[in-house]
Amino acid sequence: MSATSDDLPDPTDLVSLRREALLPNERSRGLGTVAVVCTMAGVASGLALATTLMAMQVADTMSTRSSCPYQVEVATVSAPVEQHGFLGIRYVFRDGSARIDSVIPGSPAEAIQLHPGDKVLAFDGSRIMSTNDLQQRVYHARPNTNPSLVVERADGSTTTYFPTLAAWPVTY
Repeated sequence: MSATSDDLPDPTDLVSLRREALLPNERSRGLGTVAVVCTMAGVASGLALATTLMAMQVADTMSTRSSCPYQVEVATVSAPVEQHGFLGIRYVFRDGSARIDSVIPGSPAEAIQLHPGDKVLAFDGSRIMSTNDLQQRVYHARPNTNPSLVVERADGSTTTYFPTLAAWPVTY
C-alpha cells in the first residue's frame, strides 16, 4: 500500500497527537498515566514532563528504602567568630603619613574627636609606614582594646589618644 500526497496531513494544519504511557514503579504498579500532547512546538515540553515524572519516581523510590546509602546527616558545628578592631576613619596615605579624609559617625574615631585633616603618625607604638600598615594594625587589633594612637592635628600639635576599638561591622 503506497501513500499518496492526498493521504498525508496538510503541514499547515496544527495536528495534535496524543500518546499515553504507563510508567511502572519498582513494585510493578502503575505510577499513573502520563499524557503527552505533541505538536511541532510541544515535543520538547512533552519530553521534559516525562523526564521530570521519571526523576520524581526515582527520588520517591530512593526515599522509601531504609537501606539507601545516600542518607544525609546534618551536624551543627559552632566555631568561634574571629573579631577584628574597627576605628572608623577613611584616610589617604600622602607624604609619608595617613591623613584622615573622613570620620564615620558613631565610631571610636568620632568618640575621641578625630577630624578630617588630622594625620595618624603611630598606632600602638609603631610608626605608620604605608597605606596598608594602619589598616592592618587596626584590623588585627581586638575589639574593646585601647591601643595608643599618635595624631598630628591640622594646627601642627601632636596628641596621643587611647580609643576603645569597636568590633569590625559584620554585613551579610
